[in-house]
Amino acid sequence: MVFRFHPNRSGDHVRQFLTNWRGSLMVDEYSGYKGLWSQGITELACWAHVRRKWFDQHAASGSAIAAEALARIGRLYRIERDAAAMTAQDRLAHRQRHAKPLLDALKVWLDDLQLTVMGQSGTARALAYTLRRWNALIRYLDDGARPIDNNAAENAIRPVALGRKNWLFAGSEQAGCRAAAIMSLLATAKANDIDPHAWLTDTLTRLPTTLDRDIDPHAPAAT
Repeated sequence: MVFRFHPNRSGDHVRQFLTNWRGSLMVDEYSGYKGLWSQGITELACWAHVRRKWFDQHAASGSAIAAEALARIGRLYRIERDAAAMTAQDRLAHRQRHAKPLLDALKVWLDDLQLTVMGQSGTARALAYTLRRWNALIRYLDDGARPIDNNAAENAIRPVALGRKNWLFAGSEQAGCRAAAIMSLLATAKANDIDPHAWLTDTLTRLPTTLDRDIDPHAPAAT
């Protein structure tokens, strides 16, 4: 897992980081990603983001429409839980059999809602977001290895998001890059079910007597 530090949110940073990589990339609506889709990268969208829009609307108003949207999205997630232990090939078949009909029905329901939901209400905004992201949202159906959401990444960056008020200023661009490197190591340890504190303690103890050529085996993914 990799964190990168840059002084601004320019889309150029994303393009430089990915260089010639091609694959499926799950993103939000940030405009800096738009230039990637013409370069052979496939855009995916996150169902957890969509669910959050409807959840917030339901919490704010008790909307029956939002409750129905949440119920329909919940069925998609139950299908994913049933497929969690499957191979990518079997998961693809499972999604096509069980999730695709639900998504087709959901699209019809959303299109019908457009005719009745007006203005700038929370329901209208959640509806518009879902439809705007629809093509990217349903691409997980086409590949059993694609996730339905990016919750793994969201969970990895949550400590950074929660703590950023405590370390609002990195001090310098170089310090920001160092912080990103440290966060990458700790997040990688967590992703590999390694206790970050134990790994860091062990690694810092060994580093003074470790030659540069022998550092790689101490990376958390290889511990």
